[in-house]
Amino acid sequence: MSNPIKHKRPKYTLEFKKDAAKLVIEKGYTHEQAATNLGISTSALGRWVRTEKGTPIKTTVKGVGSNLDEHAELLRLRKENDQLRMEREILKKAAVFFAKEVE
Repeated sequence: MSNPIKHKRPKYTLEFKKDAAKLVIEKGYTHEQAATNLGISTSALGRWVRTEKGTPIKTTVKGVGSNLDEHAELLRLRKENDQLRMEREILKKAAVFFAKEVE
């Protein structure tokens, strides 16, 4: 039987994505040349180039497209929102606990 090996998808910084897209957009590299030189997939580079050019990409927000800056900000805000919700829940529980203790 074969042992399925999961490959972890690499995480790239926003700056790396922008610089990679600029190679194609501004410097005239082909997608294949830039992807090979950077050691990334051509499909990932293609997405980054389309995003930087302003071509809408599919997102989880009702199909609204965004560029890389807006996408990064959206991810940051979602993370912050989750953190604030968790803190609010903790504070609610603490308020209930202290209200019972006073009685």
